Amino acid sequence: MKFVDQATIRVEAGNGGDGCLSFLREKFIPKGGPDGGDGGDGGSIYLTVDEGLNTLVDFRHNRLYRAKNGQPGMGRDRFGKNADDLYIKVPIGTLVYDDDTNELIGDLLTKNDKLLVAQGGFHGLGNARFKSSTNRSPRKITKGTSGEVRNLKLELQVLADVGLLGMPNSGKSSLLRAISEATPKIADYPFTTMYPSLGVVKVDNGESFVIADIPGLIEGAADGKGLGIEFLKHLGRTNLLLHLVDICQDKEDVYNDIERIKVELRRYDKCLSDKDRWLILNKSDLLPNEFINELNEYLLSKLGDATKIFTISALTGSGCKELIYAIHNWISKSEEMK
Repeated sequence: MKFVDQATIRVEAGNGGDGCLSFLREKFIPKGGPDGGDGGDGGSIYLTVDEGLNTLVDFRHNRLYRAKNGQPGMGRDRFGKNADDLYIKVPIGTLVYDDDTNELIGDLLTKNDKLLVAQGGFHGLGNARFKSSTNRSPRKITKGTSGEVRNLKLELQVLADVGLLGMPNSGKSSLLRAISEATPKIADYPFTTMYPSLGVVKVDNGESFVIADIPGLIEGAADGKGLGIEFLKHLGRTNLLLHLVDICQDKEDVYNDIERIKVELRRYDKCLSDKDRWLILNKSDLLPNEFINELNEYLLSKLGDATKIFTISALTGSGCKELIYAIHNWISKSEEMK
């Protein structure tokens, strides 16, 4: 199924049914009192989470959602039927904005979340409601109110603990496949990853964490070049970023690649740039240990001793287990500090 992470829809709640103007007319009761019933309430519209969905593609084809109107009241004190509410299913992690004002209406983060996006109209009152000691034959009724109408913008942001980023072909998808049950496409050409992928990484003690992979970033991504910039927002909910680097190049080029990603992150979103970020040197199976040790020392001298660096091979799995445990420990400590 095609991955779509933005959509606009229009929701129209149902109108309330009008109250009824009626008087009891039966044989032997020629002048009965008022018996007009109330109308029914219009249907409201809710967004609800469906854990089986992972895209907003359905909203590209169906953009108008209407709830039904409440039925009008009837004679003999019969009330109109309330209209059923309309429930629209969306993926977990969907942000909902008013498309006219850009106001955030809600954020659907758990499987039980339900968000009212359009309130149904209130029922009108029948003339039986207005009978009093001074007015035995009221001809007054009220009409049902109009249902709320809204234009909505839906934006899907995947939920993950850890986010992968790096240049194209740095090995992000290979790492995701190596440490999780995800099966992203892997090939030896740029932009193999066309949309975000999620993988669940299981730890020996039965615990797990979720990791997200997005398309690779290139220089000028903040200006719209490449694919990754479209999906950087999906890293906004993550707590930790893993910056993968292909080390099969000169150490100066490795450092330049690291700096390019840092610049693009900073230009795109300072909050994203300020997240904890670890440096993951990938493809260690293709290089001698002497070069790798020199590269580590060089990068620490350029980036600072506080930089957290891991050396792995996503292809052979070397260093991946240590990385998994380090991530799990970091997440556990972060949760304890909350």
